[in-house]
Amino acid sequence: MRRWCWALMLLPVMALPLNIDAATGAWSDSASGPSLGARGNWLMTPAMKARSAAPGTIKVVNWRYQLSAPAPSGLVVRLCAPQRCVEIEGGNGSTRGLANISAEETLHLAFGFQGRGALPPGLRVVSSSVTVNYQ
Repeated sequence: MRRWCWALMLLPVMALPLNIDAATGAWSDSASGPSLGARGNWLMTPAMKARSAAPGTIKVVNWRYQLSAPAPSGLVVRLCAPQRCVEIEGGNGSTRGLANISAEETLHLAFGFQGRGALPPGLRVVSSSVTVNYQ
């Protein structure tokens, strides 16, 4: 009998609505290209975006890209949303630099080269991908 009494006393507490934060989720997309032929220009990958609704804001973006040859000196890579770009380093990693932007925004990787001189012939972005974690 005592067990039932305790259960009845807890019932009102258990029936209270829980505070639930906004939905969390993730989406991934990939693209290939562009060809990287000259210094002094910024070239962007095709758009990468959620394939379905992604209600919320970006928390973390993981990226990965691969070039057709080792990166020449002066390579600068940025991860960009329409409102903001963040400089990234290396062929893969993660950033919180786009936090609080809508998770449904289109993202691009932008490639540029500082300095002077030719780039290796046929240099291109073989693959690039992003995984967006949002809440």
